[in-house]
Amino acid sequence: MKVLLVEDEIKLGEYIKKGLTEAGFVIEHHTTGLDGYHALMTDEYSVVLMDVMLPDISGFELIRNYRAAGKQTPVLFLTAKDELSDRVKGIEIGGDDYLTKPFAFAELIVRIKSLLRRANQADYNSTILQIADLQMDIAKRTVHRGDTAIKLTAKEFALLQFLLERRGEVLPRSVIASQVWDMNFDSDTNVIDVAIRRLRLKIDDDYETKLIHTVRGMGYRLDAADTAIAETDHAR
Repeated sequence: MKVLLVEDEIKLGEYIKKGLTEAGFVIEHHTTGLDGYHALMTDEYSVVLMDVMLPDISGFELIRNYRAAGKQTPVLFLTAKDELSDRVKGIEIGGDDYLTKPFAFAELIVRIKSLLRRANQADYNSTILQIADLQMDIAKRTVHRGDTAIKLTAKEFALLQFLLERRGEVLPRSVIASQVWDMNFDSDTNVIDVAIRRLRLKIDDDYETKLIHTVRGMGYRLDAADTAIAETDHAR
């Protein structure tokens, strides 16, 4: 899950980024509204954490423009302003939730999970993702193929989770790089292909039904349908 954090308080921003990274999120942090708005309009995120009082533009104004552009990503406002009128304004202009500073990190996690549930994304408390005989328990951090437990590294787990959440979709390498590695894709870099190959070794190689498919010239897709074989390349 990729989260955009727009927060001009450097220490607070780094604290939030560190905690959410340890919780399994990919965090992109910007300290100005303009940089945050550019990120919002050019990339995909699961949740936006938006400070209200930014040095160049109000977070309220930024999200008002974002919603006017038809964007629906869940937004959680972070602010020291605790007046009821401010909370109401934040919701009215397109925010989904409002958290007043200072706040407990545990509460931030709960609010993010709530937004993810409402957006029909992964519920980190209980969701089990499954395709064919492959099952991932996000809360317990376990993966099984049939009755066999599969041990994955943290990055392999994040990659498989992303593929499961977007199963059936053709995912370009650039999207995988952005959402799982928080990096811009360089066509000269084979990090995505290497990671996919390692994941295949663990969840596909010993099984008749192959799940990870390479769509030539486009990217990768997680799919159990036999029809996927005709249009994909399973070469390692």
